[in-house]
Amino acid sequence: MKIVTKTYLLISVLVAVAAINLLLLYQEGSNQNLESHAIVEIADIKVKAESISGFAISIANGNLDDREKMEEEFNAVDYLLQQIQNGKDIHGHPVSMPAIEVASHFSHILTEWDIYKSKALDVKETSVFDKDATNAVNYVLQKNQDLVLLTDRLVNELDPLDRNFNKHKKISETLAENARIIGQQTLLISIGEDGNSQDILKEKKLQFEIGLRKLLGIPTVGLDVISVGEQHEDLETIPREYSSSLRKLEPLWESIQIRIQILEERALLSPEFNTTKNEMIEQKIVLFEHVDHVVEIWSERLVSENNSEEGIVQLLLVINVIIFVIVLFVVKQSMSPLESITGAISKVKEGIYGEKIEYSGSDEVGELVSNFNIMSNTIKEKEQEARKTDIAKDEFLAMITHELKTPLVPIQGYADILLSEHLGKLTVKQKERISIIKNSSETLLGMISDLLDAQKLELGQLRMKKEIKNINETIASSVNSLLPEAERKNVQLVSNIKDIEISHDPARIKQVITNLIKNSLTAVSPGTGKIELSIDDFPKEIKINVKDNGIGIPINYQKDLFKKFYQVDATLTRESGGSGLGLAICKGIIENHGGQISVVSNQDQGALFSISLPKDAENEQSRSPIGTA
Repeated sequence: MKIVTKTYLLISVLVAVAAINLLLLYQEGSNQNLESHAIVEIADIKVKAESISGFAISIANGNLDDREKMEEEFNAVDYLLQQIQNGKDIHGHPVSMPAIEVASHFSHILTEWDIYKSKALDVKETSVFDKDATNAVNYVLQKNQDLVLLTDRLVNELDPLDRNFNKHKKISETLAENARIIGQQTLLISIGEDGNSQDILKEKKLQFEIGLRKLLGIPTVGLDVISVGEQHEDLETIPREYSSSLRKLEPLWESIQIRIQILEERALLSPEFNTTKNEMIEQKIVLFEHVDHVVEIWSERLVSENNSEEGIVQLLLVINVIIFVIVLFVVKQSMSPLESITGAISKVKEGIYGEKIEYSGSDEVGELVSNFNIMSNTIKEKEQEARKTDIAKDEFLAMITHELKTPLVPIQGYADILLSEHLGKLTVKQKERISIIKNSSETLLGMISDLLDAQKLELGQLRMKKEIKNINETIASSVNSLLPEAERKNVQLVSNIKDIEISHDPARIKQVITNLIKNSLTAVSPGTGKIELSIDDFPKEIKINVKDNGIGIPINYQKDLFKKFYQVDATLTRESGGSGLGLAICKGIIENHGGQISVVSNQDQGALFSISLPKDAENEQSRSPIGTA
């Protein structure tokens, strides 16, 4: 059966059930006496009382438009109680006066309603927020941005200072973090989502005060430093030229600290409002109890007179439940294949093809499932064919590059023999031509080696001979090999690397560093060019940085920079003999060490290449093939 047909059928069933329900309810209502309507109206008092509570609190919050709505609810309840007490019609519907056994309880509702009405009016006229706390919140939120800016500026001012001021720098960073947290917690208090914000605010205020005093050289005696994990200590005085932000920070913090003290001691909501609201809620509960009691005893009296009608209502409920369950079951059965389709599509999105969805229906969903299964199988077959083609291509490329490399060795060898003049003297022009042959063969050999390395990395066949060795020696070897070329081009090549023992393949890491330095030598200008190598030592890894002041790399080219055969400027690269594989190989080598390589650059502003290597060899893991950046 088609889904559309099922839908029309289900709608028809629901319409029929609704019609039967209306008919039965109409017949039931025609048999109800006047008391049933009175019970409903009395029960409605609770709804209106709840609305009145909401309006009262809303008006106290400043929503004056709700005054008229609240007055309407008051009048509605007064009208309802008066009409029931006198047995008069309510909006055209006749009701019965309370029976003798109900009348005394109904009089309690009248009394409690008058009290509740008075309490609601008191809430309406009471201010919600504590004025001092509100002013404190507004002040802190207004000044927090200045506090954050000053602490950030302080961090920047202290950054150039030497290692004697490392403690000062750490404290300034903590001040900046605490300034942001103070703003966040104050904002939570302002929107009523405070939770434990007051405790957090108190802790961060103390931490900020301790840190500020230490930087200012003010004793911290008298402050509970232990409670926040701090200690009393005297720090070296910060030079005046680096303390401009610190001097501005002190008076600003003094003014903010006073307001935070208010927020620690006082809630945002005024105590008077809380007291008045609680009294209204308590009285509302009392009113509800009396309403419930009247409804209960009046309903029991009514039920005792209409036991015969109870069976009809119960039967109606059972039928409704059965029909609802049937409809729910049919809808679930019709929609269940969609979950399977969604799951299968998610797997296709993840690259898992060929899984079939089991569904035997002949409706629209069945057609969709059939088409999806065909599509999934087709994609799987195409993917397998593409994978076989890629493997064959990679194996062929590896073989052909190896075969190309073989004849280059004797070419280089004979060129060296000729240049050494073992076979006879050469003229200047002959030496020049043979040197061209040798340099060209070396360039071609380098490109073939890059192809071999790229394919080995792609196929997972490039072996890494890792050992615990000083990374400084590895980098120095690469730098020393390129110093003559840098001097020839009049480029400054500076290395600031310290001794760190880590697990790595010295030859491969040297290959990476050499490639990056060569790229920088191409990018910088002779005479003004500068290439700087540095290292950052972190607890779990080291980061090697290669920075130059060259032409830079446009941002729109950087996302594909580490893909195979990608070249930012094809013309320039061809002129300098590049293959477009260097950075892709670098990425593969670094990722096989469990690290990462990245670049930060803008056009005409130089480039910074960073390599991260883990200190712990156990953290290394296999990476994806190169060229998939």
